[in-house]
Amino acid sequence: MDQSPTGSASRLWTREFILFTISNMLLYLNLQMITPSLPAYVASAFDVSSVWISLIISVFAFAAILTRLFVGKALSIMSPKRVLIIGLIVYLLSTIFYYFAGSVAMILVIRVLYGISFGIVSTAYGTVVSDIVPNKRMGEGIGYFGLSTSFSMSIAPMIGLWLLGQFGFHTVIEVATLLILLIFPLFAVIRFPSGPLQAEGEPASMPHNVPKPKMMDKRLLLPFVLNMFFTVTYGGLITFITLFGKEVSIANVGWFFLFNAVTIILVRPFSGKLFDRKGHIAVLPLGAALIFTAMILLSFISSTSGLIVAALIYGMGSGLLQPSLQAWMIQRVEPELRGTANGAFYNSLDLGIAMGSLCLGTIATSTSYAMMYRISAFMMVVFIVVYLVVLMLERKARPQLASTRNRSGHIGNLRGIRNVEDIAD
Repeated sequence: MDQSPTGSASRLWTREFILFTISNMLLYLNLQMITPSLPAYVASAFDVSSVWISLIISVFAFAAILTRLFVGKALSIMSPKRVLIIGLIVYLLSTIFYYFAGSVAMILVIRVLYGISFGIVSTAYGTVVSDIVPNKRMGEGIGYFGLSTSFSMSIAPMIGLWLLGQFGFHTVIEVATLLILLIFPLFAVIRFPSGPLQAEGEPASMPHNVPKPKMMDKRLLLPFVLNMFFTVTYGGLITFITLFGKEVSIANVGWFFLFNAVTIILVRPFSGKLFDRKGHIAVLPLGAALIFTAMILLSFISSTSGLIVAALIYGMGSGLLQPSLQAWMIQRVEPELRGTANGAFYNSLDLGIAMGSLCLGTIATSTSYAMMYRISAFMMVVFIVVYLVVLMLERKARPQLASTRNRSGHIGNLRGIRNVEDIAD
């Protein structure tokens, strides 16, 4: 298969890339409108505790994670278009079901279906896009594609909370349903790969020496863990920032997501290019430090202006971290395993959000939301420590590994390696 459907080896802005980016934005607008609105609606309609709210948010993430364990394999044997359409139909139906939910138990069931379908669609999107983006522009391409995700994750919560306050939860669901319906016409003009995703030039029946998709490749473990640490902080934001606003008497907490979005839009294109030129060492520590600063600042705010400053700093950190971690995961594996890499990336995102929601909700119940955010900030300290320690260990292991491969006649495996950790299997 060509590097892209257009047959161009270096062109990034193809029709397919643009349309996939738009449809991915619509998918995440739906998700991120519902996610922050649901806790406020459930707390008001059913009078439940923060622990129940955490469970409602987390069960979605766990369903998506379990589903993604198998989507990478499905994409290696099925048409990506078929996988996407099946996932989108279930996603649309589960969105509609929210409208009729009359109990916490029913909402939990809907959240499972919603998570399963989101796990299918999000992994398929990321895998198809990584297949059509030129490999030499992977950081830049994933950065631009990721803008649709980060923009939606930042602007949609504000829209959802506004609709909830002005018109009620049913209106949120109606708008979210419309967003998914808009995706289907885009599929009519997108040229999908005709068969399962595979490396350029490989036949549909791959030879025995081509790596088989795995549920988790050990080369993905480090960026997986780092992205999970990062998204723990986002789990606390998306789940509890409305309740935190009530605690500190700030009415319009939706401003956080707006200014976060503005910063992400400005930062992500540059962070992708920086990753391509300098590698992750130039991006990840700075991004983690910015997230830490933003969370500490947020925990002490008492005004809208402080909220906005925290949002701007968080957006800078997020714009640096997310596209770099996703591009890094994709580059660490062979093209045939991009489905596995993308599944792992989104699993780490959802697992971090789920852990953040569950653990931070428990902390907030026994302390306060402000203290909860201070504690979550220290996940970024762990992020930096783990990253630097593993980097140093791999740097020490490099001479020994290179010597071993030389002796075994596999020195060719080292070609194209740009970063120290790329040689650690």
